[in-house]
Amino acid sequence: MYAIYGPLKLILDVAFFIMIAHIIMSWLINFQVLNLRQPLVSQIWYGLNRLLEPIYRPIRNILPDTSPLDLAPLVAFIILISLRDFILPEMFGLI
Repeated sequence: MYAIYGPLKLILDVAFFIMIAHIIMSWLINFQVLNLRQPLVSQIWYGLNRLLEPIYRPIRNILPDTSPLDLAPLVAFIILISLRDFILPEMFGLI
């Protein structure tokens, strides 16, 4: 069981930290601490967007339109945490 549980937990942990980086970076860009005209910041930002957009797009299709506020990252983050901390250990009998 651990041969399956370990890699799945690792994938969810990596996705968790990528989402944390994306959320913090979006705050820093919105509060104008980071500037997208800087090449390194721009490359990291667009790379994170390309990684996370396939996760956010189906959630945006389900959620109602809240134009100035994007709730897809919050919903994806909650789903990821529940998968990582509750559902996955329960599936493998670790709780």
